[in-house]
Amino acid sequence: MSSVFTLLFAPSFILLIRFYDFKTVTIIYIILAIMLFSIILITKKDYKELLTPSIYIILLSFAYFFGSFDTVKIIPVFISSIFFTLFLNATIQKKALVYSFTKKFYPKPLQDNEVRFLKKSDFYWTIVTFINTLIQLILVFYENTIIWAFYSSIGWYILFFIALIAQIAYGKFYAINKMSS
Repeated sequence: MSSVFTLLFAPSFILLIRFYDFKTVTIIYIILAIMLFSIILITKKDYKELLTPSIYIILLSFAYFFGSFDTVKIIPVFISSIFFTLFLNATIQKKALVYSFTKKFYPKPLQDNEVRFLKKSDFYWTIVTFINTLIQLILVFYENTIIWAFYSSIGWYILFFIALIAQIAYGKFYAINKMSS
């Protein structure tokens, strides 16, 4: 549910401030973030999911009190930096985060060379998430809010999809074959 909120946040915020004043739109999103926080708190056992709506509540509150659209624009940077931090931590501590995700969602048993490849993938995703965070940060200072809204809603999904396809292709056609020989 947090991902839907994140996906729709930037473009709908831009759309609403065309019709309503900044503070009214900010209050609407603070209320929505509080509702999302409450739903997650009531229905989920994993409290890590509360982080995203918490960031929205805190930063939107700052944006409301300071009347700053730049504070609103920095919210995706915080969300992106969380992903970067997770992958950086996994890389440094050799946690094999990508391998853990793959085991949860991929039903077929993996071969030893595939497991080795996936366990080494965290560094790649650390770089991808760093690039994403950097793009998000640059867009905070870029004047065109339409580009910010596009990238903050679906642009980063496109980046991650392209990165995933590149990783799969690299693994399938080169790395896994190299590891098996």
